[in-house]
Amino acid sequence: MQVIRNVSLFIVVLVLPLLGEAQPGPINANQGIIDGPVMRTTIPTKRLIPYDYQREADVVWSKRVWRSLDMRQKLNHSMYYPLDGYDSDGNWIRHNTHWSLWTVIKTEILAGNITVYSPYNPVAYTITDGDQFKYPILPKAGGNYNSDSVYREELSFYLYMFGEESDVPYVDIYGYDSIDQYGNLVYPPREMMPYSSKDIVSYKLKEDWFFNKETSTLDVRIIGIAPEIYVRDAQGRITGKKELFWLYFPECRYAFNNYLVYNEKNDAQWMSYDDLFWKRRFASTIIKESNVYDRDISTYRVGVDALLQAEQITEEIRNLEHDFWSY
Repeated sequence: MQVIRNVSLFIVVLVLPLLGEAQPGPINANQGIIDGPVMRTTIPTKRLIPYDYQREADVVWSKRVWRSLDMRQKLNHSMYYPLDGYDSDGNWIRHNTHWSLWTVIKTEILAGNITVYSPYNPVAYTITDGDQFKYPILPKAGGNYNSDSVYREELSFYLYMFGEESDVPYVDIYGYDSIDQYGNLVYPPREMMPYSSKDIVSYKLKEDWFFNKETSTLDVRIIGIAPEIYVRDAQGRITGKKELFWLYFPECRYAFNNYLVYNEKNDAQWMSYDDLFWKRRFASTIIKESNVYDRDISTYRVGVDALLQAEQITEEIRNLEHDFWSY
């Protein structure tokens, strides 16, 4: 008999408590209450500064690279902490002064402000070209996370971790295996748990470095960002990493622009997540550059050699700017 795995019903119960309130960060906006010497309004209300317009004819050189932002690096802790979580009732518990990057991303996705792109081809799962933003996860016209159940169910596969499928079907009141109207065994839904900040071990960045001859400057544009989690085997051993989804970074900037990032040196000088990426206040390692083989560094370098190769690519980009200014 055909097996039915009932997932959608279970999704509705767990996903809806996630929504909470869509707000520009944990800001105290009570009238008459100022939590500190001043009311922090600069970051939550500031407008996005657009990138400078670049003419194709002015870009005389460019190099595409992919980076990995390891959340274990101390410089990246402002993106990783504070951790969010869930209580026994399934309520999403978030920090009351500032949020991690994952908390911001998930909040904006559920609010419908950021589009999720599948990391792989939905037809051929072996093709991983999600960083080209070919496969958006979108609701129906006029729909949203609350009203479109199909969109909500599809999105859950990118925001939740799933347990193993049960081999034991439901049992009816007479002690027999439960069967639906088509004569198929009905199995319990797979256990689901939403990803939290602690599950996001790294972020992958796709960016372009380019030299503009009109302004004589070397600049960089982040094109996409993807959260990553560990992949484990049946014994719980780490076997690699997996991209959850890709986000188009120019779209994310409108969301990142109004969320505060903790500054351990000065509580009066907190920046936004957009400022953090623009000022490149993060630690990263190059894991791939554009090349004729379209291969990652890990396919031909291992361990320290891979780190040295990443540093060599960085040094080549730096030297190129110096060469442009040499007469």
